[in-house]
Amino acid sequence: MKNEPLLHVSLKAFNTFGIEASAQRYIHITDESSLTDLFQQGYFNSTFFVLGGGSNVLFTQDFEGLIVHIGNKGIQHFIQGSQVFVTAAAGEVWNDLVWYCIDHDFPGMENLALIPGTVGASPIQNIGAYGTELMNIFYSCRAFDTQTGEFVTFSNEACQFSYRDSIFKNQHKGRYIICSVTYQLPLFGEINSSYGAINGELAKRNISQPSIKDMAEVVSFIRIEKLPDPSTVGNAGSFFKNPIVSAETFSQLQKQFPDIVHYPMNEGQQKLAAGWLIEQCGWKGKQVGEVAVWKNQALVLTNKGEATGAQIFQVSSNIVDDVFAKFGVKLEREVNIL
Repeated sequence: MKNEPLLHVSLKAFNTFGIEASAQRYIHITDESSLTDLFQQGYFNSTFFVLGGGSNVLFTQDFEGLIVHIGNKGIQHFIQGSQVFVTAAAGEVWNDLVWYCIDHDFPGMENLALIPGTVGASPIQNIGAYGTELMNIFYSCRAFDTQTGEFVTFSNEACQFSYRDSIFKNQHKGRYIICSVTYQLPLFGEINSSYGAINGELAKRNISQPSIKDMAEVVSFIRIEKLPDPSTVGNAGSFFKNPIVSAETFSQLQKQFPDIVHYPMNEGQQKLAAGWLIEQCGWKGKQVGEVAVWKNQALVLTNKGEATGAQIFQVSSNIVDDVFAKFGVKLEREVNIL
């Protein structure tokens, strides 16, 4: 092997919560061939976890296994007719890819600006923001099968995308290591400014016909206003998914809570704003020891400095219980709990 896993490595610098935890074994991968080496030496026969930007994980204890930290780089594209195909290595910072597309005048990613994390994580939870979801621009991904040692390609359909979900979070959870992702973007796509916060900020800037750069800058501005900077406040962005309920359940909730924040989905379903539900339970801005719910967005849990992962998890459990008690809706965590 080009480089052997290191022993007993601190993960504090590799997770945006800033949680102190140790990995029994740790390896930083910059070349796909290292995955084949790890497979041949049997490392994938025991416990392992694939780490990207560390922005969607909560370590509640030391990790007794191998951390595979993906750090391969590279972005390239080719144009075919009215479409452009952009391929990025899994270790690329997501926002760097977004700005690569903007700088090349490729529309479609601008509403996803400043989402934390790396390219490799993007299809796993079908990232999305401000009316755009990854599934709408995803073409394929190349992945390493830790059970067979082979590289395989997944099409959009094969990923079985749904809201913040994919095959990589369900039946194939932990099996595949994504090495690169290819996105299909329209060269002449339409700007999507359907979210009110975006239109309001565009109006403040006197922009009536926004460019994709304008959109990315506005989205970034809104995210910075709402969400804490992980470099100064430990957090993993949105900790909970927005729950989706049936038309019948929503009708009952709306009768009891007329102001409930919701977004129409397919087949009469409604997506509820988890942040609103949490806020109604009195959690917004609340602090418990070293753990706090962000003052500007109740979806975000923060580490005030010395919180443990177990303490953050406990606060999240209390929030889940309170929301269920008040609304009868069970919140799901978006963050990986280890």
